This record gives sequence, C-alpha cells and structure tokens, in this order.
Amino acid sequence: MQRNLLRSLKLVPLGARHTPRQFTTISSSQIPRKLLAGRNKFHIMPIRGMFIQTQETPNPDSLKFLPGRDVLGTGNTMDFPSIGSATGSPLAKLLFRVEGVKAVFFGGDFITISKTEEAEWGILKAELFAVIMDFFASGLPILTGATPNSDKTQINDDDDETVMMIKELLDTRIRPTVQEDGGDLIFMGYKDGVVQLKMQGSCSSCPSSIVTLKNGVQNMLQFYIPEVVAVEQVSEPSDEVSDKVFESLEKNLKVKEKD
Repeated sequence: MQRNLLRSLKLVPLGARHTPRQFTTISSSQIPRKLLAGRNKFHIMPIRGMFIQTQETPNPDSLKFLPGRDVLGTGNTMDFPSIGSATGSPLAKLLFRVEGVKAVFFGGDFITISKTEEAEWGILKAELFAVIMDFFASGLPILTGATPNSDKTQINDDDDETVMMIKELLDTRIRPTVQEDGGDLIFMGYKDGVVQLKMQGSCSSCPSSIVTLKNGVQNMLQFYIPEVVAVEQVSEPSDEVSDKVFESLEKNLKVKEKD
C-alpha cells in the first residue's frame, strides 16, 4: 500500500525491493578454511534445520539478515553504530569481532550489518552466518543491560496537533517501509516547520539517504501536513564521536599493515 501511495504521489521510492535469497548456515567449526577465505562461492549449506535469509538493501555496504525468528520483537529497534555502543548486547559484540563489520542494527525480526568499504560480502557472509546461528542456538539473551529504542513516535499528551500528525505518518506509512530496507527513522523533534529525523541501520550511511529523506519522506509529510517546511537529518554527539574513533582505528590498522 505504501508503495502504491508513493507512486501515485510521484515520489522517489524509499528503497528498492529485492527478492530475499535463502541461505542456511553451519557452525564455525564446520566451515572449511577455504570458505572462510571467501574462495568458495557456494552459499547454500544445510545444518540443524535453521535457515538464515539475506536481503540486499539500497546501501551496498549494508546487508539484511533474517534468522527466521524474533530478534527484538515487532516494532522494536536498536542501533549499534560502533563496537563501543555494543556493550549491552552479547550478539552485537560477537558480530563486531568479525573483521570488516562497521555497524550493527537490530529490528523486530532482522539484523542489518554494515561493512567497511574494503571488506567483501563474499568473505564476511560465512562468518556472520556462523555467529548468528551459534548465538541463537546458545539461548543467550540478545540484550543485557540495554533496552530497545523507546517509541519516539508515540503520541504524548503535550504534543500539538502537527506533531501528532507527523508521528502518525512516520509510524504507519514511512517507518515500516524503511525497516523493510534494513533501517529505521527516529523522530527527534519538530520546530519552526522543520522535522528532525535520525537515520539508523542501512539508511545511516546509504549513498541515497539524502534523496530518500528529501524526495520521499519530506514530500509525503508535506503532502499531508502543509505546516512542514523541511525534513533534516540529525545525529547525536555520541554518533559523531563513534565515527571519529572508528576512522582513527581504521587508519591505524592500515598503517600497521603497511609496516
């Protein structure tokens, strides 16, 4: 329904649809060294009856993994933009240990993993499959000492009519579509006609994120709510610090490799 609405309004789609590819996985002890090295292109591997699907996202450096079971539950999301933010999730910490993983994002029934530009999915997939499968088999909690994003689109008693309408549109028409593409939009505020949103998961570093924000989200909000003048992407100070730390670490690793 959202797609039809976007087309009728002549908006740029929020993300290209892709047919999910089905994979099964094996434990880390069963993965051949050749496969871990990325030289083996076979991806369908039967093990223990667990099937993990992958789905491409509009961001070539982000891939959506669907383990076939709840991750955080319907409507819940959790963003881990760096390894430092993963202290409250045993699963996120394990995923960050895989070389080449840059960010992790949990949705209701999916995990979006973003890689560095230099890393190759052909090498990463086998290790990520093994980590995800082994973790779910362990029965450990996905989050410890951390809680999913609070529903910032929940309508509060002190919200004015415009904010209520913005939150309603975000929650019912926009966020579900963005989550299908492995990301999320978090409402951060509204002032002087400007809606502030924080992009997470595959959306946060997607080359087309600005196009999505302006030609997709902004146009839809303005169509229904004339008071909306613009939509801006915002980030929290902690996110900027995490990005700088990651860039510094990446540069240091490159220097060591050259030495």
